[in-house]
Amino acid sequence: MAAEEEEQFQFNADIAQLMSLIINAVYANKEVFVRELISNASDALDKIRYQSLLDKEVLGDEEELKIEIFPDEGNGVLMIRDTGIGMTKEDLIQNLGTIARSGTKQFMEAISAGADLSMIGQFGVGFYSSYLGAEKVIVRSKHNDDEQWIWESSAGGTFSVRLDDGPSIGRGTEITLYLKEDCKKYAEEKTLKDLIKKHSQFIGFPMYLQVTKEEEVEVEDEDEEAEVEKEVAEVVEEVDGEDKDEAKPEKETEENEDEDDDEPKIEDAEEEVTKTKKKIKVKKQEMELINTQKPIWTKNPDEVSNEEYAEFYKSISNDWEDHLAVKHFSVEGQLEFSGLLFCPKRAPFDMFDNNKQKNHIKLYVRRVFIMDNCEDLMPNYLSFIKGVVDSEDLPLNISRETLQQSKILRVINKNLVKKTLEMFNELAENEENYQKFYEIFSKPIKLGIHEDTKNKNKLAELLRFHSSTSGSEWTSLKEYVERMAETQEQVFYITAETKALAESSPFLEALKKRNLEVLYMTDPIDEHAVQQLKEYDGKKLVNVTKEGLDLGLDEEEKKTFEEQKVLFEGLCKKMKEVLGDKVEDVLVTNSLVDSPASLVTTEYGWSANMQRIMKAQVLRDASMSSFMVGKKKMEVNPEHVIISSLQEKFAADASDRTIKDLIWLLYETAAITSGFSLDDPVTFATRIHKLIKLGLSIGADDDEDEDDNEESDGDEEMPALDEFDQTAMEEVD
Repeated sequence: MAAEEEEQFQFNADIAQLMSLIINAVYANKEVFVRELISNASDALDKIRYQSLLDKEVLGDEEELKIEIFPDEGNGVLMIRDTGIGMTKEDLIQNLGTIARSGTKQFMEAISAGADLSMIGQFGVGFYSSYLGAEKVIVRSKHNDDEQWIWESSAGGTFSVRLDDGPSIGRGTEITLYLKEDCKKYAEEKTLKDLIKKHSQFIGFPMYLQVTKEEEVEVEDEDEEAEVEKEVAEVVEEVDGEDKDEAKPEKETEENEDEDDDEPKIEDAEEEVTKTKKKIKVKKQEMELINTQKPIWTKNPDEVSNEEYAEFYKSISNDWEDHLAVKHFSVEGQLEFSGLLFCPKRAPFDMFDNNKQKNHIKLYVRRVFIMDNCEDLMPNYLSFIKGVVDSEDLPLNISRETLQQSKILRVINKNLVKKTLEMFNELAENEENYQKFYEIFSKPIKLGIHEDTKNKNKLAELLRFHSSTSGSEWTSLKEYVERMAETQEQVFYITAETKALAESSPFLEALKKRNLEVLYMTDPIDEHAVQQLKEYDGKKLVNVTKEGLDLGLDEEEKKTFEEQKVLFEGLCKKMKEVLGDKVEDVLVTNSLVDSPASLVTTEYGWSANMQRIMKAQVLRDASMSSFMVGKKKMEVNPEHVIISSLQEKFAADASDRTIKDLIWLLYETAAITSGFSLDDPVTFATRIHKLIKLGLSIGADDDEDEDDNEESDGDEEMPALDEFDQTAMEEVD
């Protein structure tokens, strides 16, 4: 078609406004135009493939469905070609001249509502994003139902369409972009490879990039050959000169025939001249397949090998080790999406860093990469999980703001958590592998119980603890409940700094005597998790270091206990009077067997272990600490010899001055064995020193009152103290 037959068209008003925005906006992330054009090419290939399923003839001679990319770094030109369905003349006018694409429409609506221009690229805006990087775009397209046409525009408000009388492209579309000066890097081979790997490596069609490679080839070394010929010529010249200057008799020549054989011969020298070769580097261009990594999440899990999973995991995570577990899934119904989730073998170094990337799930829409830092895809406590999710329902051109409000994304989030927990449960079927997993990732699971109330019961199934009956093995809450007696209604646990401290705690004495199992919780985060969990399988979780421990006494035991409370009521009041505000109350208990006394906290206050943890917090809130610590209660064991002896001493003489020191010693030792730290360790040490002196029968300085009553009181009090001390020593032994 002649030039005068070229038709000029005006862009739709919205498109003209969009063009102006794109051309004039200063937007750093201009690379998205490559992703958008490749996505468009993939859509065109999808359309022709669908048609070919109904009619194979539509493919014609162009049976291979592919995308080809031709960079011209020297001229700053980038060409993207596909063998897709192509466009007719009418398609070129309508699709590239009016606002038909949803992404573009959403973008224009957002701009009209006052959105920032930096949103360019988040919507992608399809074909028009070309002008982020190009100052002129030429589109050549051939549809089976039409001739080959050329669309051309420099985004000046108009575009032209004319018949293409150039070389045929067979079928499909070829887009040529004349890049802006600051965007010529997108015609560089390395930049294109990086962009395609980031955004489009899982496109379902082969993608070829024209690359320049250097090869070594052997060529004849002309310089060396010329040098050899020169040396031969010199030899020949020398021989000819000798023949002319020294004419010898014929007879002599005949006699010296043998000697003549040693002289250089021209023929021999010429035969020795060989052509040498050398290697030089030659540049050549070829098409290289660059999307070799296939989207294995689209395959049937039964068709994917462990090696393929491992290779894919390493490609998306940059991990040098294989994964520990994998979950391959697809969800169908009202929403369709599929994906792969991997659990690594090692915890990331920044797992609990608030400034870290919130998750490592890459979001794809129909195999096109959208983003890898969408915080709503996975909760924070599962941030160590890596993988991909590919949605069929999310729009390809979507902004971060739209994602945050998307109901589809909330459904995906719910299913990702569900599939992750399924992966953990599958991992738990192998005890050895689960032990490795739990040692590394138990803290995030417990954090999930604290944060994710909807899934706390499912996460509780994953918990493992040592217990008073499990020995060196771990036990789950499910196994604990299965071992419970029918009459037991509570799950007992104790929090402590180490397993050894938990085992030796006085709070376990009565429970062990009754064969009641107690879970040892030695991780600082355990108490946070259990406070949120509260119960498991209808059984209340009870901390044995807190007040109100119900051991399920029978009627006879209850009667005996009530009698003991009455008998020791006076001593308990005396102890409360001596200790003052150190304790809220002094009570008789049946939860001790071998220890004389213990300190318990209120049911909803911090335990001794929790107070230790909170004291260690650098940025703790002092007002909150004072509120949660609350008052301690002292519980005494009426069947212990020390308490019974103290009761006898109190009954004999309530004003006995040694009772006060004994009460303080009992309180401070009970505080230590119960896990509390002493407020005044120096005073405690002084009392211990007195006890040591008594044990060693070392005389101490007596007060004036003691001197006055030395003859009358000394012999009476000392045996009692000696008896108490001896009994205490035997208890320690």
